[in-house]
Amino acid sequence: MPGHERRGLRRIGRVLTLAAAVTVGLVAALIAAGALATWIITSRIEARYPPAGRRVPVAGGHLAVLEAGPAEGQPSRGTVVLLHGASANGMDPMQAFGRRLAGRGFRVLAVDRPGFGWSDRLAGAQAASPAVQARLIGEALDRLGAGPAVVVGHSWGGALAASLALDAPERVAGLVLLAPALYPWPGGTVSGYAGWYRSPVGRVLLWLAARTIAAPLGLRYLDRFSEVVFRPQSLPPDYLDGARVPLVLRPATFLANLEDLDGLYAFLERQSPRYPEITAPTALVAGDIDPIVRTEVHAAAMARAVPGATLTVLPGIGHMLHYTATDAVVAAVEEVAARQRAEAD
Repeated sequence: MPGHERRGLRRIGRVLTLAAAVTVGLVAALIAAGALATWIITSRIEARYPPAGRRVPVAGGHLAVLEAGPAEGQPSRGTVVLLHGASANGMDPMQAFGRRLAGRGFRVLAVDRPGFGWSDRLAGAQAASPAVQARLIGEALDRLGAGPAVVVGHSWGGALAASLALDAPERVAGLVLLAPALYPWPGGTVSGYAGWYRSPVGRVLLWLAARTIAAPLGLRYLDRFSEVVFRPQSLPPDYLDGARVPLVLRPATFLANLEDLDGLYAFLERQSPRYPEITAPTALVAGDIDPIVRTEVHAAAMARAVPGATLTVLPGIGHMLHYTATDAVVAAVEEVAARQRAEAD
């Protein structure tokens, strides 16, 4: 090969090496910038929404529980336990209707599910199972002296509430399910936005995204996502701040939320045939145009499966009915509590 060709190839090699080095450097700089932005955002979110309520010790760590109404040992109309859905925390149902129930004489306990709010992600990846979360929450309720309670679950929390009623019926005096996810839905497993991460490459990319871009992008678009969840009703102006929604953007919570969503379909395939075993008084409330969890697939099917269950379908109401149809939710809780007292007598 002539000398000038060898020199040309060496120059091309040097240029390509330099380009590769610059590319790697730019990617590293972007990752570092994203990681720094995520750290800053996470720090500010945690400073704005510090721990509230009580941290209850359970096997392997703690669960955070918000409390309202009469304290333990004081006269009350009974205990109500609130279980939130995906992307939320215990303040979501507490703000929507929990304090209102407390004002009517109920002892109200709103639990941050494992990995959400200020609860530890107990049991690692296994905590994505509603059955595991039900066991841990049951342990916390025992420590709080809650006794048999009316358990209220919204959306993903509906699967959790049903699991608690099936596996620990002695803890459940009644069951109220709001826009609940209860059955495998048409179309198969949860959509690809969650399922792709199971591959080794996907897991690495997801871990990286959670610590670099998820919080900055999530903070920018969190209001738009919430507007979609509230459709066709409007997003309440104080919802994001009052319900402490930005807590879900922290890396560990972001990943926990994705794990919970990804595992739900397979879990419901196993759990849903057991619903006729539920013996607690049960009421279901759902909107007829819920765009997130289809009422006919979930709430209506559950009402047919559980002996004595009642179903209230709210016309023109979407997924966030505990905010947009609070009177109906409170009425359902009071109705189940009254049924439980009548059966006990």
